[in-house]
Amino acid sequence: MSEAFRTTRLRGIEARLVPYAWPWARDNARAIAAHWERRHAARPAMFDGVVLLSCACAVTDGIGRIDLFEARFSQLIAYREGGRFDGRVANAFAAIVPWSADGAVLVGEMGAHTANAGQLYFPCGTPDRDDLRGAAVDLTGSAEREFTEETGLRLPEGAAEDWTLLAGEGQLAFLRPVRFPETADALLARAEAHRRAEAEPELAGLRLLRQPADLDPVRLAGFARAYLTQTLVDIP
Repeated sequence: MSEAFRTTRLRGIEARLVPYAWPWARDNARAIAAHWERRHAARPAMFDGVVLLSCACAVTDGIGRIDLFEARFSQLIAYREGGRFDGRVANAFAAIVPWSADGAVLVGEMGAHTANAGQLYFPCGTPDRDDLRGAAVDLTGSAEREFTEETGLRLPEGAAEDWTLLAGEGQLAFLRPVRFPETADALLARAEAHRRAEAEPELAGLRLLRQPADLDPVRLAGFARAYLTQTLVDIP
């Protein structure tokens, strides 16, 4: 439900890597391993790599400050799919929200080989070691990198860097809305051409959401649905 997410406007985000021993992962190691065995058997392309999860987040003077620590992907999906969160650890990620010149938003459908197969949300990913800049974690760069890798689109020069934080359901979604100069159909055509040219695309497809009636209550990820319920308006 969209009501499960708290919304905070931000003018910037800062993140750093910190050491953290995760009690939940330690206490549930055997259950995590069994869960991963089942999930990996169903989708062998999944890789149990290192991801960065949040163990603290505070907003001060409009800046979101996030502490991240290293964990395994298998720990993340077991934690997420268990549906019971410990109140401290969250899947923190940043995403570009691509708006067309005529007021539609572009979302991706996750491929069948991924952990979130069939879900719809903005092209993005959980940060990892590629996003480290010393002890700092470049969430802004992570959002841009993931977006460009999955859509082939680059942000317009001078794009504003305003953020909205959606917090809930064990997630901290830092969303950066960006308006592109193209119409919705042109933006979709460019992104689809890139996706079809990829040898192993992350996305099964892309689609446009033009009005609230387009918000799929089942397939659209909760954070994306919560955000778009507030921002997508009826088109006359």
